[in-house]
Parts: sequence; C-alpha cells; structure tokens
Amino acid sequence: MQTWHIQDAKARFSEFLNSCVNDGPQLVTKRGVETAVLVPIDTWKKMQKMAKPSLKELLLSSEGRGELALPKRGSANRRPITKIE
Repeated sequence: MQTWHIQDAKARFSEFLNSCVNDGPQLVTKRGVETAVLVPIDTWKKMQKMAKPSLKELLLSSEGRGELALPKRGSANRRPITKIE
C-alpha cells in the first residue's frame, strides 16, 4: 500500500485515484499520522458484504440477546443526604 501525504493527494488527485484503481488501497497521512485509506469500489463492496449483518439488523434481531448481569437493587454505595440550611 502506497502512502501519500495529504498535500500530495490533494495536489495530484488524479494520480492518487489512478494508483488506487490500478494498485489497490492508498494510505493518506496528515502531519505524519495515518488518517485515511482510499480503496477501489470493488474492494469497498466486498468489505460491505462481509460486514453483514448490519448494525441495524443486529439490533432488530432476537438472536444473541441474553440475560444481563445487573447488580441487586439498592446495593449501590451512596453518600448520605445532608440538609442544606
């Protein structure tokens, strides 16, 4: 994966895009920190398919739901209430 400084990616966007299409994902850095990756659309679509089920589908499904271990009611440590006069 080739690394591009953000200034170079902006200034040479066509070359940046062509490198992505021809050579695969391209990494973008900002001030030396890895910030983003440009990926070809076919790679993106494969990644989206692999991410199934979606978060929405997961939240709406009845699978994977179980009992939560909750502390007993009233067992919390609380400060005593003091009157302010």
